Amino acid sequence: MSILKGVGVALVTPFNEDLSVDFDSLTKLVEYNIENGTNYLVVLGTTAEAATLSAEEKKQVIEHIIKVNNKRLPLVLGIGGNDTLDVKKQIEEADLSAFEAVLSVSPYYNKPNQEGLYQHYKALASTGKNIIIYNVPSRTGQNVEAETTLRLAKEFPNLFLIKEAAPNILQYFDILRKKPEGFSLVSGDDEYTLPVTLAGGDGVISVIGQAYPKEFSTMVQLAFEGKVKEAYAIHNRLVDITRLIFAEGNPCGIKVILAEKGIIKNYLRLPLVKASEGLHAKIKAEMATI
Repeated sequence: MSILKGVGVALVTPFNEDLSVDFDSLTKLVEYNIENGTNYLVVLGTTAEAATLSAEEKKQVIEHIIKVNNKRLPLVLGIGGNDTLDVKKQIEEADLSAFEAVLSVSPYYNKPNQEGLYQHYKALASTGKNIIIYNVPSRTGQNVEAETTLRLAKEFPNLFLIKEAAPNILQYFDILRKKPEGFSLVSGDDEYTLPVTLAGGDGVISVIGQAYPKEFSTMVQLAFEGKVKEAYAIHNRLVDITRLIFAEGNPCGIKVILAEKGIIKNYLRLPLVKASEGLHAKIKAEMATI
């Protein structure tokens, strides 16, 4: 599955002022990323505010992105939740013909122990579909420890990749050191992208990357080529803007940048709200330096 290598972007869902899905802006966003070097697109991840979309809206967003993309970039579909049997059923019943894999976040709120997390992904692996493990403890309340990830990787070949977003970068390095052949890791933390890629990772599933696809893709490619100094020059230029977009939660910050660039309108669905005026001003000022 080396096709999922480089910069994948977790697309936002643009909204109109009445909070209906803004399909025209979604088209612009997909085209902008295709034209500027993004390697693959992630549909209906957390950044897409998927939790606030109805089943019909999700269907429409999926169909629209498939149509606009027109097989130009590989696609990944987000399907996750904290009811294992329901997530398994959704994966089994989904039409995945246009997708390379399913990105499935570890169960949130329930806070299962490591054996529960193992059994959850074992159940998803039994679907026979290509599954990306997604570990993001800041959102789920529970860490999929390196030992659990490695256990899954060794036993289930269709659990072929992890989007790792643990706060401790040593966990990334432990997985990279011990992983079986054929298993990959991508960063789920934009700021860790470069060091993780240099350590043997396959890039990132990024939020900031959809606003700066050319810069981010170039940085990751330089890392693959071992051009460390050149890659860090780009990394250092993007660190401050990356930190700012997460200062009040995701995706309120990235929507400020995309709106300032004229790609989408700056609307979010409750319980999320727009970035504060102060953060908006800081992001706009930092954009001017890039």
